[in-house]
Amino acid sequence: MPTIPPRFDITRAEIAQVVAAFYEAVRAHPGLGPVFAVHVKDWDRHEAKIVGFWANAILHERSYDGNPLAVHRDAGNVRPGMFDAWLGLFDSVLKRELRPDQAAAWSALAHRIGRSLRAGVVEKQTGADGVPILR
Repeated sequence: MPTIPPRFDITRAEIAQVVAAFYEAVRAHPGLGPVFAVHVKDWDRHEAKIVGFWANAILHERSYDGNPLAVHRDAGNVRPGMFDAWLGLFDSVLKRELRPDQAAAWSALAHRIGRSLRAGVVEKQTGADGVPILR
């Protein structure tokens, strides 16, 4: 069976490098660090899972088994406005760690995924009709 080519030129090792640099920055971020710290106790395991996610999304590997939308919706402390901070931090890491063509391609993909996640979180918090859900 023919393999699907990667979305852009990048290796799994480069994906792992970006993920490690990103989560190092997340842990130091005053707004995002505490949000992640509530949920992530084993950073090595979390980073390996996220490398699998990106390897699946970019390289078309079958190395990720999870549901990012459900995880973000069910976390309880993820707010729609956090996605802008997440994407800004991610973009800065991409620019620092990769060639410009790689950074631009990965950023475009991350922003598409971020829009979907944000929409899912907003819908969970407001309901499909946009009316806030009272808890």
